[in-house]
Amino acid sequence: MRAFKQLKLIYLSLLALTLTFFNCSDDNNSTPQATGESFISVKLVDDPGDYDNVFVEVVDVMVKVNDDSESESGWVSLDPINTGVYDLLDLTGGVNVLLADDFQIPSGTLNQIRLVLGEDNSIVIDGETHPLNTPSAQQSGLKVQVNQTIEPGYTYDYILDFDVDESIVVAGNSGNINLKPVIRATAEVSSGKIEGMVTLFDFQVQASVTTADGDITAYADENGAFMLNGVPGGTYTVTITPDPESVYAVATVENVEVVNGQVTNIGTVELQEIPVVGSITGTILNEGVSATVSVMVEGEVVEATTDEAGVFLLADLPVGFYDVTITPDEASGLAETVVPDVEVTQDMTTDLGEMTLE
Repeated sequence: MRAFKQLKLIYLSLLALTLTFFNCSDDNNSTPQATGESFISVKLVDDPGDYDNVFVEVVDVMVKVNDDSESESGWVSLDPINTGVYDLLDLTGGVNVLLADDFQIPSGTLNQIRLVLGEDNSIVIDGETHPLNTPSAQQSGLKVQVNQTIEPGYTYDYILDFDVDESIVVAGNSGNINLKPVIRATAEVSSGKIEGMVTLFDFQVQASVTTADGDITAYADENGAFMLNGVPGGTYTVTITPDPESVYAVATVENVEVVNGQVTNIGTVELQEIPVVGSITGTILNEGVSATVSVMVEGEVVEATTDEAGVFLLADLPVGFYDVTITPDEASGLAETVVPDVEVTQDMTTDLGEMTLE
């Protein structure tokens, strides 16, 4: 690496002399467009997983430009500015770490990006820390196919979206936990972002959209903010999924327009509790008599009518106690009947049985 840096310094010195010479005759020839140079920035974000912490050590970010071979030659380090150990689960809600900033590379085709990890990787599950084995990443780094044309004079911001859930693998019966990184690389110029908020709760909430290449997900952070990175331009439905044990319902925001290179804000999504309800049923035996059965729910009348067999069903009643009023049709000459203190329990149907009105 030291030899490479020395060669790089020599190259830059020669380039500076060349540019100085041409500047004396024609200033226009010294621009990035004229010299065929582009610029690249790389940010790391997290596509989350259900763990306490996932710590990874980033030691380098490299690119291969104008070289579609699978050989180990041709890789160039972007001289990352923020190497170190990061908790991937902190990189949500629009938070990212800038790994490379406006690094100059030849224009043409950006074939691959490589993220090189060190050995200081671990995962925390239920408060217990486990080492993460990353044999392939430690040796040469994870290669991410890009194959995108980069034009002279332009700056390209790439997002490396680390899919934690897909990257953590438990190795059979050994109990070893391996890190086999799954990463998406997207250019902000060729994709957009969706950001928003959810009302604060003490449980995990995931936002997601489905694209042609699969699902893009992100957890809301401690402030309720989330950001979906690398979403191709188009129209989407954003799905907000609370922890299944939270008793809150899944919410959706439809017709969300994403424009490449822009951030779409969908505002705050209010989560709603899943109603805790039950039902009341029964059968009126009086032949040829139709009856209306009703209860009061939060000051409102909820009613049902008996069918041809005399059966009625009051569905989706909040749990609690009700006075059930049975009102036969006027032509029957029968009196109204009240069944007091009928209990409704969650996900159950209370059967009042068979009744004969008098």
